[in-house]
Amino acid sequence: MSDTDIFKVLADPTRRAMLERLAGAEMTATQLREGFAISQPAMSQHLAVLRGAGLISERREGRFAHYRVEAEGMAPLHQWLAKYQAFWPAQIDNLRDLLKEMDQ
Repeated sequence: MSDTDIFKVLADPTRRAMLERLAGAEMTATQLREGFAISQPAMSQHLAVLRGAGLISERREGRFAHYRVEAEGMAPLHQWLAKYQAFWPAQIDNLRDLLKEMDQ
C-alpha cells in the first residue's frame, strides 16, 4: 500500500483514534469500541479498513478477535516523514544564511 493510500485511511478521525487506543495495547473490538459513539457494524468496517492497510493485525482467541498495531504497516509513514525531516533543517539553514546576507 502506498503512503497516499495510508493517508487516506488515516484521514478518518475515528480510525486515527482507534489506532491511538491500540498503540501499546491489544484489545478486542468490544474493548476498543468503548467511548466511541458508533455501531458494531461501523466498528467492524473501520477495523477492516485498518487491517487492509496493514496498520493493525488480528489474533483470534476462541470467538474473540484481539487487535494490535502492526509496526511494519507504519513504515511508509516513517519513510515519508523522514524525507521531510531531512528537508526542512537544510531549508531553514538556507533561509538563515539569506537573512544574514540581507542584514549586511
